[in-house]
Amino acid sequence: MAAVVLAGGRARRLGGVDKVLLPVGATTLLERALGAVAGSAPIVVVGPRRATGAPVLWTREEPPGGGPLAGLAAGLRRVPGTAEFVAVLAADHPHVTAATVDRLRRSVGERSGAVLVDPGDRPQWLVGVWRTAALRAAMPADPAGGSLRSAVAGLAPVLVPDVAGESADVDTPDDLRRARDR
Repeated sequence: MAAVVLAGGRARRLGGVDKVLLPVGATTLLERALGAVAGSAPIVVVGPRRATGAPVLWTREEPPGGGPLAGLAAGLRRVPGTAEFVAVLAADHPHVTAATVDRLRRSVGERSGAVLVDPGDRPQWLVGVWRTAALRAAMPADPAGGSLRSAVAGLAPVLVPDVAGESADVDTPDDLRRARDR
């Protein structure tokens, strides 16, 4: 299994800081995401280069700031064709762990993928494990500014319930405070 970690974005609601370098506990959001997919090879990180404690491949979406779908498409271009599965994880989900990714992978079964579902039953399209070929086939020719949900929802992934808040992401100062308090 390969992994694509989305580590771009403008973090407007956090004042434009480099969100993935914010610490939660003793670890940055980026390092937490890399830990969750540590068993994957390769790990492709989409976003500006930053220092990491893990060996990763870096890439950028075109155009920069083109959104999550463009980021995913860029990441998939670096995933080898031999990878049957690819974990997809936005780096702003501090409570996703290796156990989460493993649970998603085991849930795929014969389907095209599995995504985490938050307590409100909303699929978290940026926390999933997919069959690489199916995900590649779902990518539009021009992904810039496109909707990730529109591209992948038709793949009908298995919906895997959140366990103890692992679907929570960090988009606002209040989200960051809650993540740090947990």
